[in-house]
Amino acid sequence: MSKRLPPADLPNMAAALRAERAEMLNFTSGLTDDEWTAPSAAAGWRIADVVAHIGATARSFYMPSGVRTVFAASLEQVNEDPVDRRRHWSRAKVMAEYQRAGRRATTLLDVVRRTPAARVRVPLAELGRHPLALLISGALVFDHHTHLRHDMAPALGRPAPPTDADRMRAVLTWMIAVLGNQVAQAPVAGLDARVALTLTGPGGGTWWIDEAGALAPSNGKVAAHVTAPALTFPDWGTQRSSWRDSDVTVTGDTELAARFLDAVNVI
Repeated sequence: MSKRLPPADLPNMAAALRAERAEMLNFTSGLTDDEWTAPSAAAGWRIADVVAHIGATARSFYMPSGVRTVFAASLEQVNEDPVDRRRHWSRAKVMAEYQRAGRRATTLLDVVRRTPAARVRVPLAELGRHPLALLISGALVFDHHTHLRHDMAPALGRPAPPTDADRMRAVLTWMIAVLGNQVAQAPVAGLDARVALTLTGPGGGTWWIDEAGALAPSNGKVAAHVTAPALTFPDWGTQRSSWRDSDVTVTGDTELAARFLDAVNVI
């Protein structure tokens, strides 16, 4: 996370992770075997593969194999390999790893966030460096929230599980941190003039984005202001849908805002 952003609320991040794990267990426990093996909205992945991915991600935070993710060139490619290795696993085996790895990652987070190690900045593939406690909590909360509500439930024709302001705040904390790093690594032309991003509703807030990344709002002007419901950001902000087809409002320099929005793709 950029030092220009306020520190993450780690107790809330930890609570959000526990809540999202419980939500996932509740959702998967009600699936039929046909639903378990049905295609998800994540390209090439079944529902089973999505759960296996989250379990493998949680495991990577406390196993030596996780070092590969740190130095990978592409996080999406690194995500494919563990899923491929688990495709033949039984439902029981996938769920056992998901539960075990989730417990251990949550325990690790609870220990780390109370120590100076929480602030140690660790790289995560092309997503840049993040404080360790934020990386563990943010990546897992984001994965749970986004996969469950945008890749699993809709693909099965089931209603998206509910969320709340605290969990959304955790999701957005991670997404803005990643977005800030992405923008800093590949600046959008004209972004030195700054764009304000306001996400309304549960967990929402306002952030400024410039060529160096994300920062908390302060005195001064912005060239454009983007406003959207917070609940929609995990969908269009990951390019699962187009921001142009979403409830996104732009004022000010619309061309600059469009260039910025076209570049938003949090992974």
